[in-house]
Amino acid sequence: MTAIRLLLVDDDPLVRAGLSLMMGGAEDIEIVGEAADGGEVEALVDRIRPDVVLMDIRMPSVDGLTATRRLRAREDAPQVVVLTTFHADEHVLRALRAGAAGFVLKDTPPARIVEAVRRVAAGDPVLSPTVTRQLMAHVAGTAADDRRARARARIAVLGEREREVTVAVGRGLSNAEIAAALFMSVATVKTHVSRVLAKLDLNNRVQIALLAYDAGLLEDED
Repeated sequence: MTAIRLLLVDDDPLVRAGLSLMMGGAEDIEIVGEAADGGEVEALVDRIRPDVVLMDIRMPSVDGLTATRRLRAREDAPQVVVLTTFHADEHVLRALRAGAAGFVLKDTPPARIVEAVRRVAAGDPVLSPTVTRQLMAHVAGTAADDRRARARARIAVLGEREREVTVAVGRGLSNAEIAAALFMSVATVKTHVSRVLAKLDLNNRVQIALLAYDAGLLEDED
């Protein structure tokens, strides 16, 4: 099996060393590069072609959110997992809107960080219960009505099946779980997800989930 190519981005050399040690124990993950600042990331990605970038948020020159947004705007961009000590709502939401496929706190058990890299490399978002709660709180926050109206206007372009898949993605279901729930094949689910991403001009499933929360689709489902 081809190993997952991983780029580590953190301004603290001790953190990078710890992550290297942690990831080094996984036979299916290969650390192909390290960076100490977000400004170094694009050139490294061009040179080493990682599958996943494990990205810190706060760095001295270019922060991780800016670096993530720049990466995800590129063709054939690697997936990004944001790894940070900060879990404030604005950091979570900015990371997800920038195109990150996951948001993991640095005090997360090592095995879960390794699993997050594997899941993101496989195309599954990493939405922890903490992040899900923050997304729901975000929907109920300031200017929620305006945000909901804008989100619903965007979702209006979706067909009935695409909308059902969007709701399922927002609930955090895998492709196989969506297929079972909606009585369709996994291949058909993947096709619908791809169409939703294209129609809504989104980067990944996490952003689908965020838009579903914004539009109140999960409340409608309940």
